[in-house]
Amino acid sequence: MLGFKRSGKKIIHKNKFNRKKRLGNIKDRMTFYLKISLVLMIVPAVSLAFIFIYDCVTQSEYFTAKIIRIKGTDILSKEEIIKESGISPGDNIFAINISKVRRKLLANPWTAEVEVKRMIPSEMAITIKEHKCLAVLDLGKKYLLNEQGEVFKEKDVSDAEGVPIIQGLSFLDLDLSGSKNSEQFDAVMTVLKLGRKPECILPNSKIKFIQVDREIGLTIIAFEENRIIKIGYGNYQDKYERLKTVHNQVNNEMNFKNYETIYLDNGLDRVVVCPAIELPSDEVDNNVVQKAKSPGKQVRLASEPWFFA
Repeated sequence: MLGFKRSGKKIIHKNKFNRKKRLGNIKDRMTFYLKISLVLMIVPAVSLAFIFIYDCVTQSEYFTAKIIRIKGTDILSKEEIIKESGISPGDNIFAINISKVRRKLLANPWTAEVEVKRMIPSEMAITIKEHKCLAVLDLGKKYLLNEQGEVFKEKDVSDAEGVPIIQGLSFLDLDLSGSKNSEQFDAVMTVLKLGRKPECILPNSKIKFIQVDREIGLTIIAFEENRIIKIGYGNYQDKYERLKTVHNQVNNEMNFKNYETIYLDNGLDRVVVCPAIELPSDEVDNNVVQKAKSPGKQVRLASEPWFFA
């Protein structure tokens, strides 16, 4: 009898513990479901509130675009930029999709970078960074080359007057597939970068053609008089310094103004200057390019070449 009573007390105590545990679990579940219900009610309410605020803002006349500011354009006109952006005066500035506007403007080949900003309450600001044309690349068709050595558009009739024309390269010389540019292309870019310096003896504005020969290097046709300057490969900074010294001597000290060709590619620390015969003005442009392209052709000279150490 005593053993039976002790066992019964244990069973009753265990049942009370299980009942409390079940009640606690029910209470936890109810709390969880209540939280879920509150979230489900709050989220739609907040969403509706945001939609209401968005509609109010995007339809408010207070935020209509009254001014569209354009900065950074030299080639493209402000009218072109506004038209291509798709933004019109009167559009709500918060209803304008800035990412879409950027994509539209970047579709223009002259556009390198674009920044579009809302200026509260009633302005849109568009800042354009255009490609700077460094040279024209003649590959059969003519293309514009920017300061980074990238082809950014095919040349139109009205594009890029007064920049050097590069001849003798091919598409294989360009970094179109992620590989390195060729030695010949890098040589051209070195000359063009030197030509951007204000103190350079051969500024890009004075260079008419840069002709590439894969064996002998670069030939430059420059100045109004179509001087032929053969600079070969490498050491361009030193060659330009020697050219500057010789050019000053030729033009100032020696009264030797009409020279045809200067050789800086002979591999020696000297410069060879060949005086030129007088040609009628209508023959000069036709002859000079052919002479530059034919390094082995004998050139008629008015006197013997001049050598400068």
